[in-house]
Amino acid sequence: MAVGPESTYGLVIGGVEAAAADGETQELLDPSNNRPLARVAVGGTSDAGRAMEVAQTAFEATDWSGGDGSRRARALGRLAQLLEGGLEEFAVLESRNMGKTVREARVDIGYVVRTLEYVAGLADKVQGETIPVPGSRFNYTVREPLGVTVHIAPWNYPLLLAMRSVAPALAAGNAVVLKPAGLTPLTAIRLGRLAKAAGLPDGILNVVAGPGGKLGEALLRDRRCRSVSFTGSGEVGRRIAQLAAERLVPATLELGGKSPVLVLPDADLDRAAKAIAQGIFGNAGQMCWAGSRLLVHESVRAALHDRLRTIAEGLRLGAGTEDGVEMGPLVSRDQEHRVLDYIQFARDDGGKVLTGGGKATAPELADGNFVRPTVVTDLPPGARAAREEIFGPVLSSFDFRDVDDAVRLANETPYGLFAALWTRDLASAHQLARRLDAGMVVVNEPPLTFPQSPFGGFKESGIGSEQGIGVVATYTRTKSVLVNIAVPKRKA
Repeated sequence: MAVGPESTYGLVIGGVEAAAADGETQELLDPSNNRPLARVAVGGTSDAGRAMEVAQTAFEATDWSGGDGSRRARALGRLAQLLEGGLEEFAVLESRNMGKTVREARVDIGYVVRTLEYVAGLADKVQGETIPVPGSRFNYTVREPLGVTVHIAPWNYPLLLAMRSVAPALAAGNAVVLKPAGLTPLTAIRLGRLAKAAGLPDGILNVVAGPGGKLGEALLRDRRCRSVSFTGSGEVGRRIAQLAAERLVPATLELGGKSPVLVLPDADLDRAAKAIAQGIFGNAGQMCWAGSRLLVHESVRAALHDRLRTIAEGLRLGAGTEDGVEMGPLVSRDQEHRVLDYIQFARDDGGKVLTGGGKATAPELADGNFVRPTVVTDLPPGARAAREEIFGPVLSSFDFRDVDDAVRLANETPYGLFAALWTRDLASAHQLARRLDAGMVVVNEPPLTFPQSPFGGFKESGIGSEQGIGVVATYTRTKSVLVNIAVPKRKA
């Protein structure tokens, strides 16, 4: 797979990859060393309009949106097979573009394959119902695709989080315009190239990269946009919600979190420490559902902190494509500076750095965006680093004395995406899970989900959810049909 300073990636519109209308391009950098990686076309407002027009034409002119869901199922199944056949290439490309380790990228691409397989199985099961009504009448419903759906994907899981909404929209019979993040568009463009080989009609899956503020708004303002799915920051999510509301367009928004991990006195501390480290240092902490707030019972605080410090200091940092690397760089210099600023905020607010606390100093890492895995203790609960999403490998630890105190601390956040519990008492776990104000709760696990499991949060973590058996219906509209079947009385 071509990637390098001379490599170019275009916009995929109508089954053809081409330059942006105005010829604008952007140079992408390898986050492990900030050297040129590839050059990608930057779409503008005219490209947005062209993509939406092509998608609308494909929706109306092809039989993709018709009642034969089995055709869509076969095409999505073939797309899954093609992706699985190129899994290693996709994983390396994802690693080089975003910075995550190849091992993590393999898991991500494998998850995309499973997602495509799962929704392919739902594509021919989009069905309505019959409704009993008074008199000689027959009332039934049908589910119809919306039309052209817009999907704005984030940079932290570039292909995984894009396909989490794109796949069910396609399964429902919609035409799709995907706008990947400007920093990490390569695997989305590469997948767009596979659409024709998988059997998707030209124009059903379009990929247009470019800046969110300009390109994203143009896509949402287009009269042909019938739905929007967005994963990203709360600030941008609110803007998208505003634009969607102006046109009464349904929006699914996943906007991040500040997720608590509760460790009770009876927890298996060895297992918990490994999972907690995975949940905050995995993907260099650049996860919407990162377990970034550790709430640990005071009786096991010291023992758990010792284990976490040992794990954090033993992680090998480096380019994601290098063998044995356990944590890659942050996606960009800007993100590195943001994370380092938050660590300083924590210090300024009285927090103590247990381990990490700065940029990696090894000479071979100097040119990359590497921040050491960091654990901060003794922060006031109201501190910025304790309340705001950092999106980096920074864990804030707090003590609690009893379960009520733990629940109060866990829920004392504007977010409500994810929470984790560590205890051997499963009765207590079920009771606590009910009390936590989060859309997803795991017990004795790191952050974990499956294509068949709903993914979404409460409060400022967003609106709606992705995944699960009902996800395809999200991208349909319900039509009720009422038929009078009474036999007319004959005249005497």
